[in-house]
Amino acid sequence: MKITVLGTGGGGRAHAAKLAELGHEVFVGTRDPEATLARTEPDMMGNVPYGQWLADHPGITLLPFGEAAASADELVINGIDGHNAVAALSAIAGRLDGKTLVDYGVPFVYQHESEHPWPTPWGVMPKLDPCDTDSLGEQIQRALPGTKLVKSFVTQEQTTVVDPKAIGEGDHTMFVAGDHADAKQQVTDLLKAYGWTDILDLGPLVCARGMEMYAHMHSAIGFGLGHRFGGHFGIKVVR
Repeated sequence: MKITVLGTGGGGRAHAAKLAELGHEVFVGTRDPEATLARTEPDMMGNVPYGQWLADHPGITLLPFGEAAASADELVINGIDGHNAVAALSAIAGRLDGKTLVDYGVPFVYQHESEHPWPTPWGVMPKLDPCDTDSLGEQIQRALPGTKLVKSFVTQEQTTVVDPKAIGEGDHTMFVAGDHADAKQQVTDLLKAYGWTDILDLGPLVCARGMEMYAHMHSAIGFGLGHRFGGHFGIKVVR
């Protein structure tokens, strides 16, 4: 299958590499391929320059966002950061019509002022906006009415999403939410291909609010385990 990953950060790289390993034809979208390939320094998370990473993963094709989205058969994974996702996806909405878009973004606002800031090992914890009464997932779905938005992958580091058995032999839970049953099934099938055995359908897309708000709890658990950023651990719904 031809599958597209939008975004060149660590999460997007994890999905692109795993999809290629599974035998899919993988396209990666970025705002400006020339600028992306021209970077020579690691990114803010310490990932090697994308050109170097791409050279180590032959067969993955880097394209502008719109061309990459149009290249997918049915399934696109959104790894664009939450702050820029709605605008970037709205600009290519026509290329995403009729397709399933899996979103794992969190609507973090960085460098905000807070009366009661939450200090972390790397700075002040960002705030969520929207929160409680809306979600990034719902905003994307409203902006792209012709696309089937599924919220998933949010409650784990993406390297764990693509390799669940790295934690507790895979005995932990992944969540999906969305308003289109066929699209959720596509995402569930992908998760099974990644190795997930416990996948919980939370129901309609409004449940994306809970998944996105969990991001702070994920950070808190990671800090408690001694990790600087998030951390690799599983969460299990025992029922």
